[in-house]
Amino acid sequence: MPTLQILDCELKHFNIQTKALMEKYLKEVDVDLSDYTFAANYLWLSSASGFYAIINDTFCLFIMQGSEISMLLPPLGKKEYVNDAIVKCFKIMNANNTSSYYSRIDYVHEKILEGFTNFLEEGTTMFEILADYIVEKKLVDYVYKSEDLVELKGNDYHTKRNEINKFKKAYTNFNVAELDPKIHSSDIIHLFHKWVSERVRYMPKREEERFLEGILFEQTAIKRLMTHYDELDVTGICLFINDELKGFTVGEKINEHTASIIIEKTDFETLGCAQFLFREFSKILRDKYSVEYINVGDDMGFENLKKVKMSYRPEKLITKYTIYQK
Repeated sequence: MPTLQILDCELKHFNIQTKALMEKYLKEVDVDLSDYTFAANYLWLSSASGFYAIINDTFCLFIMQGSEISMLLPPLGKKEYVNDAIVKCFKIMNANNTSSYYSRIDYVHEKILEGFTNFLEEGTTMFEILADYIVEKKLVDYVYKSEDLVELKGNDYHTKRNEINKFKKAYTNFNVAELDPKIHSSDIIHLFHKWVSERVRYMPKREEERFLEGILFEQTAIKRLMTHYDELDVTGICLFINDELKGFTVGEKINEHTASIIIEKTDFETLGCAQFLFREFSKILRDKYSVEYINVGDDMGFENLKKVKMSYRPEKLITKYTIYQK
């Protein structure tokens, strides 16, 4: 794919070969949002065009939809370089876009937001800086103590323990295997299609259209995950009952303290399957990465998903922000 030249900046195509470069800059940004990894962005960009540039010694990731560009993350790099890079990135987006309405920076962590809004040039007031930008609160990531998800102690998790115990009694011939894309890819795609049909059946009608709009992106992301599984440094497991795939899940390490779950799909008709798989994978993430926390991402605005994630009693909710320029 060709590069983009906007103003004096060359935007290069974002692909699997960009991994090492992006991760170099991610090391300078110690945050626990699920969006701040190479894999999270590479997979979900599978149905869109991604571009990047090194601006003011920060890694800047852009997404092109139609002819308009925006940013999937704020500039990644040392804190002292980020503020100038944000200003330059808005100039690039505005020079390309038909309206500044399309120019925005998504998934901004509050640490980066604090640095930006506290950036005061001599003779500039905070009011003047905020007068040029709109900061909008978006979704939250749900973060749990890994021990809570593994041990499920106390009355808060009584229902979860019961569901897991019922699963183990009902399906004695279950097997958990390490995910191997060479072996499991076709079964995973089949289960995903089954999950979609079941999910639509039980989904409130008001959410159905928005849900279906995202299915193509998720399906393409899963195919890309299977293609580049080993290169992405992720880990995953599959759950079988009588040699039939009933669930799979994939995750990764975000930083020294936190791992994340990128995707999880289970068979709706197998009661307790989701709860069992979630606890088993929480054990693996905790033990493999020695992490204190597990981030399961946001709820995408779906009320049912919010209820499920809240039922596991998150330790913290991390707000994600979007920055617009007026």
